[in-house]
Amino acid sequence: MSTRYSTRIWGILALAVLAFAFSAAAQDTSTPDSPAPAPGSAPQDNTSTPQQPIPAYGQENPPPAVTENPPLSGLDLPSLEPHAAPLSYIQPGATVSESADTNVANALGGGGSFTSITRALGSLTLQRLWSHYDLAMDYIGGAAYYDSPGQGFKALQQMDLQQKITWKRGQLAARDSFSYLPEGNFGGGYGSLGSLGIESLGTTSFSTFYGGSSLGTLGLAPRVLNVALADVSEYLTPKSAVTAAGGYAFTHFYGGFVPNTGASASSNFVGTSQVSGQVGYSRLLTSKTQVAMVYGYQGFDFSVFATAFHSHIIQLMYGHQISGRMDLLIAAGPQLTLIGTACTALDVIAGNPHCSYNQATMTVSGTIPDHRLGGAGQFRLRYKFTKTTVSASYQRFETSGSGLFAGAQSDIARLSAERPLSRVWRASTDIGYSRNARIQPSSAGVAANRYTYDFAGVALHRVFGHDFHGFASYQFNELYFDSSLCGTAGACSRISNRNVITFGLDWTPRPIRID
Repeated sequence: MSTRYSTRIWGILALAVLAFAFSAAAQDTSTPDSPAPAPGSAPQDNTSTPQQPIPAYGQENPPPAVTENPPLSGLDLPSLEPHAAPLSYIQPGATVSESADTNVANALGGGGSFTSITRALGSLTLQRLWSHYDLAMDYIGGAAYYDSPGQGFKALQQMDLQQKITWKRGQLAARDSFSYLPEGNFGGGYGSLGSLGIESLGTTSFSTFYGGSSLGTLGLAPRVLNVALADVSEYLTPKSAVTAAGGYAFTHFYGGFVPNTGASASSNFVGTSQVSGQVGYSRLLTSKTQVAMVYGYQGFDFSVFATAFHSHIIQLMYGHQISGRMDLLIAAGPQLTLIGTACTALDVIAGNPHCSYNQATMTVSGTIPDHRLGGAGQFRLRYKFTKTTVSASYQRFETSGSGLFAGAQSDIARLSAERPLSRVWRASTDIGYSRNARIQPSSAGVAANRYTYDFAGVALHRVFGHDFHGFASYQFNELYFDSSLCGTAGACSRISNRNVITFGLDWTPRPIRID
């Protein structure tokens, strides 16, 4: 598929999103209606009054609830539906879908004729609430049949767990997200199980800082991704809080093949493990505005020898929240990356003081330190209009390289919107972009210096009764390597385009109360 054609698709989808947003804004320019005064009461005074000083802690002045106004430096997000009644429930579900895919194997230079993918998935969601303990779990899994030579049936599994323990001034949470997927999870179309990880449990800020994301897909290589996190929040005063979080993530690739090479995917893709930690201090300036300072650490270790590195980040954060309508986060700060490059015989000959040669074993030992100073940051905006919900985000962090590189500097942007069209019709759109630059020179993974991976999709949903709804979606994906992939060969295939059309049916009965 030509680059001109992909550009046209992007343009059409971008126009659709803009029209979508402007139509929402046109309907939602007014402020939320104030409740009508009771009969015979005095008119409401909408003028602002001076804010009264906040007294010290006491029975009549408890600290703010962590779940309603979480610290900016923590993992929880404020809910855009703060008045929703908390319930303990269990809810099953099922999805069947059929897709037509122009490049089912994610091959470079591939695409053209359509190939079918059939999926059947089942799901189960559980939420159990106690006075000081909250448990949330979800599972979705099944199988997909790829009607392509050498493919056939593929398993799809995802399970997320979140356990919270709350007390008067804070909370402790343990979270885990596991997935087993035949391809990457960034930009999975509706009905294809594009794993969201712990985000699927509701209001969790589960950024790529902690790992568990695959920001590019080349070939069909089954992979296990798991992220385990523990975090704690504690209010020191009604206006200040401290947070701490630690996590471990890993990605492991299993047997498959790399298109155009016939090689084993498990030997060509780079597995990784990642240790992350973060501590922060948050301060309420007003009831709607917070600031915070955060220190973060990332340690990456890869399946390829001598490719580990470490990263230290300091960020200043600003957040603004309008309960039930808007949530804004802006964060930025310096990032220090520490890389140790293994010494070679040439380094010994050059007299590098960090390298040595053992005459007895005839081996070179030592590492050459490489310190790099850069920047990291993130932006998040969630806005709920009367009918339309819009979410936009941008992140710049160091990531595992998605199996293609042994570490990458990644810029990730995403925009999504959802809007009911009528009583039974609903539309949604999702656009994403990631740019990934190799951090350290290595023969591991794909022999390129940079790659971009982007997608754009739209979906329509139609309700059939209380428990069923049908859907139809279209998505365009593009993987694009820079010219360094070709090396001295000159021209080569370095672009993978993919068009996917999906039709399906969801069964989602009403939640079953269990309290």
